[in-house]
Amino acid sequence: MRIPRAARTIGGAVAVAVLVVAAGINANQSGAGADLRTKTTLIAPASPGGGWDLVAREAQQALRSESIVGNVSVNNIPGAGGTIGLATLAQMDGQASFMMVTGTVMMGGITRNKAETTLDELTPVARLAQDFEVVAVPADSPFQTLDDFFAAWEENPAALPIGGGSAGGIDHMVAGQLAREAGVEPGDLEYAAHAGGGELTISLLSTAAGTVEVGISGYNDFRDLLINGSLRALAVVAPERLEGLDAPTMTELGYESVDLVNWRGLVAPAGITAEERAELESVVLEMVATEHWQEAVTRNRWQPWVLTGDEFTEFLVEEQERVDVILTDLGLV
Repeated sequence: MRIPRAARTIGGAVAVAVLVVAAGINANQSGAGADLRTKTTLIAPASPGGGWDLVAREAQQALRSESIVGNVSVNNIPGAGGTIGLATLAQMDGQASFMMVTGTVMMGGITRNKAETTLDELTPVARLAQDFEVVAVPADSPFQTLDDFFAAWEENPAALPIGGGSAGGIDHMVAGQLAREAGVEPGDLEYAAHAGGGELTISLLSTAAGTVEVGISGYNDFRDLLINGSLRALAVVAPERLEGLDAPTMTELGYESVDLVNWRGLVAPAGITAEERAELESVVLEMVATEHWQEAVTRNRWQPWVLTGDEFTEFLVEEQERVDVILTDLGLV
């Protein structure tokens, strides 16, 4: 049977990732009863510099700041909407000294890539925080409000491509929710996928043909350009206004159904004991109480959204179902 090229690519990447962390597995195992506060590896299922990597690095520093864990390392395993990291973690059965950063984007990757493993099949540890999306335009854009943009978008969706991150990611899903409110069929929206926030902002600020006039991304991707005035925020997808950003929330504008947030959390491999899971939860709860983590939440304009135990497991199931509906609406599955 001929294996699809995409499947071969993901499978090969997983094999490489497993080899990369194999040494870490051996180093972290000092026996079945290894102390989880001695050494921990945090997997960021993306390249350095992205949102998942930021969460992993902030968590690393918070765990170190008060010696919650003696030795904390970060391992980047990028690719396929986080599902290469997911598949790697799935092969670490019983290895409680590993945790992986996860969130909304990975759920989209699970559905689009038909991943064999879902998050609730691993060991959910904790949901940490929410990271909010911003709808932004260049400073000289004719769209002064979100409704200005909606009016033009409804009139001619093909003429207004929406820029964001990877196809099927959080930015694309928010664009789908926005389309419904603007009277545009989500499957008809023109979405311009970009490799990252940097590439998107270059496109937004360019006047060349083929660039975009409206972009959707996380606050931190737009932050510097919003502060210096190169970009303007039309709205934020958040329950409350973000401090220091003069932009209304979707609720203020009357679009309550545009509410998808990029939450961040941690999961561990399957096969760990109940005692190990409880200890990991304790480690994370101590981490989010540190001064470093609380400063990180403020600095990155996150909002604490901590959840553990069975409630977090139930959340993962419900959120995956919600993401699947949005991606189906967009015609991506």
